[in-house]
Amino acid sequence: MFQRISILTLWLLMSGPAWSGGLLIPMDAAQTDHLRAYGVTYWALEIPRRYKAEWLLNYRGGSFLIHEETQTRNFAALQGVLTQPVSDGDIAAIYQEIEQENMEIIPLEKAPKVAVYTPPNSNPWDDAVTLALTYAQIPFDPLWDPDVLRGKLYQYDWLHLHHEDFTGQYGKFYGSFRSAAWYQEQVRTFLAAAREAGFSKVQEHKGAVAAEIRNYVKNGGFLFAMCAATDTLDIALAALGVDIVEAPIDGDGLTPGYIEKLNFENTLAFTNFTIIPNPLIYEFSDIDTNPSPLTGGERYQGDTFELFDFSAKFDPVPTMLTQDHVRKVKDFWGQTTAFRKSKLKPNVIVLAEFPGFGVAKYIHGVLEKGTFTFLGGHDPEDPQHLVGEGDTDLSQYPNSPGYRLILNNVLFPAAKKKPQKT
Repeated sequence: MFQRISILTLWLLMSGPAWSGGLLIPMDAAQTDHLRAYGVTYWALEIPRRYKAEWLLNYRGGSFLIHEETQTRNFAALQGVLTQPVSDGDIAAIYQEIEQENMEIIPLEKAPKVAVYTPPNSNPWDDAVTLALTYAQIPFDPLWDPDVLRGKLYQYDWLHLHHEDFTGQYGKFYGSFRSAAWYQEQVRTFLAAAREAGFSKVQEHKGAVAAEIRNYVKNGGFLFAMCAATDTLDIALAALGVDIVEAPIDGDGLTPGYIEKLNFENTLAFTNFTIIPNPLIYEFSDIDTNPSPLTGGERYQGDTFELFDFSAKFDPVPTMLTQDHVRKVKDFWGQTTAFRKSKLKPNVIVLAEFPGFGVAKYIHGVLEKGTFTFLGGHDPEDPQHLVGEGDTDLSQYPNSPGYRLILNNVLFPAAKKKPQKT
């Protein structure tokens, strides 16, 4: 699927007159700011620069090689990112090491155009992806339901879903926050948006949006989601065309009830799940295991999940998505924290798990021309993030392994694809 560089190609490049060294951005423990290193690489790929760049999978934590030195080095220095000038001979030695080890060279073609699906009243929560993009200085455009239904998704290479509830149950915050001003405002906003789009119910409106997102993936889009957007997207897709039974609470009619029958053929990642219709239970389905399975419900400081080690040469996509300077990452909760493996479709790849518990934290899959990647949890540096807490200051976590997983996904669409065989 993605292009790699062979030793023969390497020799031809090294013997050509255009080869003139470059800049290595190491991504191992030596790196001073891992998160902004992604932003520097993105910057190098942007027009008008479009510098030749490569992702060196498994080499020093998944380093980047930019075939330009001066401007990239100056920009990186401003961002606090460690770089190392490399000569032609240095590059040849790096390539030789990569050829002999479980490593790979992936050319990066162009900076992907990024969109973040987020409602206009997204507070009081932060969103880890928005924070990561902002900190790394990677540009993005916010989109919401009207943009999705008007086909605007197709202007973008990569889409992140804010921790949205696509079932129309307002995040299942009715039990705890129905009297809060922000909750009531969300209800008014979502109802108004549904009616403006021609739907009488929020769940019908969100179902239509979910279907458009699925079509975006089918047609070649790269989708990334965290927290409740992961399982609620599939719940909404499974409910398309299925009768919904209303179960209003206190006569207010704000909370949809349970679904009599689900169609799992429509879903991206999950199957054979059971929804939890009670609006007073803060859980959407049995896909999620929350909190971490390691402690049987009691959290402790040492909870971690483990990234899989893939063959870089034979499995470059999952290898790209799991590049990190550690293999064990501290866990973090969310409304959807992790995924029961028993609920995954057979074609879904587990990227990270809690070994021995039958629970995945990080998954990836392909749907026709596009891909989707889901990461459980809300904020990698706020393990038990609560409603109303302030935004995480990423300048305090420039080497966050959890945030690196997010940014791997942002650069993933930049990887150059192999031409299709005919």
